[in-house]
Amino acid sequence: MTEQLNIGIVGAAGWLGRAFASSIIDAGVAAPESLALSYRSKKPDLLPEAAWVTDNQELFDRSDVVIISVRPHDLGSIKMLTSGKLIISVMAGVTLQSLAQQFKTQRVVRALPNGAAEVRRSYTPWAAADGITSEDRDTVLRILEACGTADEVSTEADIDYLTGLTGSGPAFPALLAAAMMNDAVSRGIKRSVARRAVNAVLVGTGRLVERRSECPSDIVETFMEYRGTTAAALDTMRAAGFETAVRSGLEAAFQKSVSMGQSS
Repeated sequence: MTEQLNIGIVGAAGWLGRAFASSIIDAGVAAPESLALSYRSKKPDLLPEAAWVTDNQELFDRSDVVIISVRPHDLGSIKMLTSGKLIISVMAGVTLQSLAQQFKTQRVVRALPNGAAEVRRSYTPWAAADGITSEDRDTVLRILEACGTADEVSTEADIDYLTGLTGSGPAFPALLAAAMMNDAVSRGIKRSVARRAVNAVLVGTGRLVERRSECPSDIVETFMEYRGTTAAALDTMRAAGFETAVRSGLEAAFQKSVSMGQSS
């Protein structure tokens, strides 16, 4: 049996912090009583067996690994004597250098999960500083894969780009779903029916893409070859600039990630 860890989560009252805590317990990475979870004002009504604290130094002292899950502009307010413990940041844009300077350690990792961590389906790219050991890497993977799948990437530029592609990722199909649902409702379809129909399309598509070996573009072309209703819709969407809009959105997310790192 793999040894369980003492894990601290700074910002555990937030959406992502809560998702990490629940995932870590469900995956057996840590027991509830081995978690130290910090909050600012109101203690969340969940995980009563965990140690809920307002003092981040107390959280650190209890932990082998500390996950930093706060907004990037709040990084400067986190004061802890870290003594070289393993730090995993899930803050967008904050560089490894900034993390190493803030926490006075080279055992830092920059990861970027997404909101699908709540349902254990996040995709999380991560990059490590030079001070990370092979044992640290195993620990990082255990924690991140509790929330879904994870890949170590070679550069922080990859993380900055993937901040938009995968970190923001669930928002993109959600935006498409909202547009489809709104159109259906505007044409007289009951909202409850429209919601079930659109949700079924997105969930079914996700499973189809996951299980088939083709690239998504190959699946698109398979539909195009029929030259029926799907092809008519796709031709019109492309002509309206769908792919250009996606590229522009991803570029904007990339530039935002870079600027957030410069201001942190």
